[in-house]
Amino acid sequence: MVETRDTTTFTVREVADLDSRARDDVTGVDADVRTTFGGGALDEAGHRHLEHRGLEGARLWLAAATGPDGRARPGGFAFLRDTGAEHDLTLAVRPAVAGHGIGTALAEAALADATGGRVVAWRHTTDERADRLAARTGFAVVRELLVMERPATGLPPAVERDDVRIRAFTPDDRDDLLRINAAAFAHHPEQGAMDERDLAERMAQDWFDPAGLLVAEDAATRAVLGFHWTKTARRPGDAGPEGPGADGEVYVVGVAPEAQGRGLGKLLTLAGLHHLASWGVERIELYVEGDNATARAVYAGLGFEVVATHVQYARAASTA
Repeated sequence: MVETRDTTTFTVREVADLDSRARDDVTGVDADVRTTFGGGALDEAGHRHLEHRGLEGARLWLAAATGPDGRARPGGFAFLRDTGAEHDLTLAVRPAVAGHGIGTALAEAALADATGGRVVAWRHTTDERADRLAARTGFAVVRELLVMERPATGLPPAVERDDVRIRAFTPDDRDDLLRINAAAFAHHPEQGAMDERDLAERMAQDWFDPAGLLVAEDAATRAVLGFHWTKTARRPGDAGPEGPGADGEVYVVGVAPEAQGRGLGKLLTLAGLHHLASWGVERIELYVEGDNATARAVYAGLGFEVVATHVQYARAASTA
């Protein structure tokens, strides 16, 4: 047990069984972080892993903080996933008990067991304390992911072409989708790793609707050339800007290498934007690598502006 100067104490333990209480502790801390900073610590991949795989290929540490009233409350968590090529660390401290060393203790516990590959961690929020913790524990910034956004109104007109047909995804498209995704994102550590199991888990999410996964096929050969996967929880008839899915997302746009140079990226993007607008979303966002100047220029030309920056840190793993 660690005692801090204002009599707050905390303990850190590794979770052996991801029961409902442990899940609630993680989601509760993440919700508090989201409320305070406008974004959670857990990204979509982390949420999916906890939901579908639990602690398979992952480890979890929980911190419990006890205040002057003697009551113990969730203080934070560290979630370490083995993605094969590297370890992915998600760490969060409940804002009400931040500044007492909980983050450092959680990081040290997780990093002591992260052997055999580098460790990466994301800052998805505006909490600059993450930068200081990263520096103290040997991490350096290696990547930036920009969040770009635009209103769903006033879109450029959709484009129709005789040589390409845009349609909704069907189960028969699975193999083509995986093939194109792997090729288009061969150098992308997260998206490029999508396999059949990962695809099934994404499609099991509440927000998934086949109508929002658009496929481009050659009008003559019927060959699948690319796809635009849109994302929103909104459904036709949902009312008000505070309703479910008030925002939409350009989730993934992928074009087959053999179809590059045919203008399919912009064609698919516009088709997806109009699809999202037709479902009544208020704003549309997307994520783009900070060093991808070409993609940034394309999206800027479509009216998107940078509204936030997510930062990825990395450090060499322990060899102990």
